[in-house]
Amino acid sequence: MRRLLARHHGKDEVELIPAPPSFGPASVIAAYFDGEIHAIDSLPTSTEGTAFQKRVWQALREIPAGQTVSYGELATHIGKPAAVRAVGLANGANPIGIVVPCHRVIGADGSLTGYGGGLERKRWLLNHEMRAVRRSSVAAAFHEIHRQDDTMRLFY
Repeated sequence: MRRLLARHHGKDEVELIPAPPSFGPASVIAAYFDGEIHAIDSLPTSTEGTAFQKRVWQALREIPAGQTVSYGELATHIGKPAAVRAVGLANGANPIGIVVPCHRVIGADGSLTGYGGGLERKRWLLNHEMRAVRRSSVAAAFHEIHRQDDTMRLFY
């Protein structure tokens, strides 16, 4: 992370200071890791980069949690289907991983491909999100069944 920050803001321009867990973005990130995977969706971002990179990074934020897309699908989504490699480079230059979820991009064959934090972290993040989506789907289905039961009881 320090390397990416230095690339975007200069070597001596960024100082990382731990924030209290209940403060602003830190609490949102903590909520994400506690299973509230949509908590990061509302975090505002402001990054330096080319217009193309910013377009890719915005498209990354549109990938729903628990889902993946290939580099080719992402390139097509931004209207540049031939720019698969450029999309990969922009993805790799993403300065704020997790919030701009570059881990949701995979190879065309479904394989896990490069991730600045390492493939084990990418696998963990994808599994974390998929488990949370499954839990929320089960909870929603349970709620719907009980709602239908309540509705049916009204007719007895």
